[in-house]
Formats: sequence, structure tokens, C-alpha cells
Amino acid sequence: MSDTPAGEIVEKTDDFTHVRFRDPDEFDTIRTPDWAENAASSEVEGAEVRTGKLEDSDDWLVESVLIPAGTDDDEAEERAEQIVGKIES
Repeated sequence: MSDTPAGEIVEKTDDFTHVRFRDPDEFDTIRTPDWAENAASSEVEGAEVRTGKLEDSDDWLVESVLIPAGTDDDEAEERAEQIVGKIES
């Protein structure tokens, strides 16, 4: 999807680097669906994807990607963008 915003690291925990693509306040509901986790793990083992349902819409978009800890910041952002590109293309 050409209008996907760039990812930005918003949090680092012991388990994940959290790369956010969209403000969670834009969504009515946020979920971590199995199909998205499967797509993410095909790019980065153990990665998770949070998707959100837009207010007043049936559209679901990637809100954020969680990249396993131990990945440097630049690589985490790059890999998260690859995952989003795969899901939203």
C-alpha cells in the first residue's frame, strides 16, 4: 500500500522492539491475528503484528510490528517495513 507511513520505534522491552506505523487512537479495535503473525514470522522469526480496524470502516491496517529483541534499531525498522509491505501489498 503506497500510503503506509514509515515505522518508528516507540518502545523497547526485554522481548521486543515495538515499531509503530499508525497511531492506535485511529482504531476502534486492535488485534494480533494469527494470519498476520504467520506472515510476519515468514520474514522475521518471532515477530508479531498488531492490526487495527479503522473507525467507521471495515478496513484493517497494520498499527505496529513487534520485532524480537536483540535486533539493532535500524534493522528492526527495516524488517518491520518489509513485513508491512508484505501484508498491505
